[in-house]
Amino acid sequence: MRLVIARCSVDYTGRLNAHLPLATRLLVHKGDGSLLVHSDGGSYKPLNWMSPPCSLAVEEPDEDAASAGVIEQWRVTHAKTGDALLVRLYEVIHDSSHELGVDPGLQKDGVEADLQRLLAEQVGVIGEHLTLVRREFPTAIGPVDLMLRDPDAATVVALEGETPRALHVAVEVKRRAGIDAVEQLTRYLDLLNRDSHLRPVRGVLAAQAFAPQARTLATDRGIDCVVLDYEAMKGIDSGLPTLF
Repeated sequence: MRLVIARCSVDYTGRLNAHLPLATRLLVHKGDGSLLVHSDGGSYKPLNWMSPPCSLAVEEPDEDAASAGVIEQWRVTHAKTGDALLVRLYEVIHDSSHELGVDPGLQKDGVEADLQRLLAEQVGVIGEHLTLVRREFPTAIGPVDLMLRDPDAATVVALEGETPRALHVAVEVKRRAGIDAVEQLTRYLDLLNRDSHLRPVRGVLAAQAFAPQARTLATDRGIDCVVLDYEAMKGIDSGLPTLF
């Protein structure tokens, strides 16, 4: 990666035309060929840029540009669209190159895999007496995130007219649950309740947040909704309730 701080002007031509007048800016030329033009404001967003695939060519300024004080020109051209970014450098204040190597990528905290792992270790968040059967419980249409079992349920004798407790609990884990999550769990439950070794199977949708329509649809279909407090599950007490 090459970092250049320079007094420069920038012209973009292509599907739209844009001009940045003379000022001191940071130019970032990355290994993938992209060029980003930054100011000292605007947070992370560049003032202008050219995305790959593109190529950068260094040009000598013509007579008029040189007489105006231009010492070097960068022309960055997009390989597919032909859009061009012309950077005229009047003064180079800093110029350095750095080999960054291969980046391992962003590792997000609190993604669904983390929630699923923590919930598998803390199934009491879903309900008492539950034990974990397995994560990623297979079905013909895809795996259910968690399959739980109530070891006491098999010994419960229902009174006349009373619904017995579920033997198994299928849990789908989301960061934010929408209607599609309810539909997904409904399909899983339909298949699982056809299995005589599993049924009856109760459904639980566990998420950090729920769309109002999702909660309404889940309730209508007999699916319980459990709100997950990720910080509390990690051992950091946020003071928020964990169950609705």
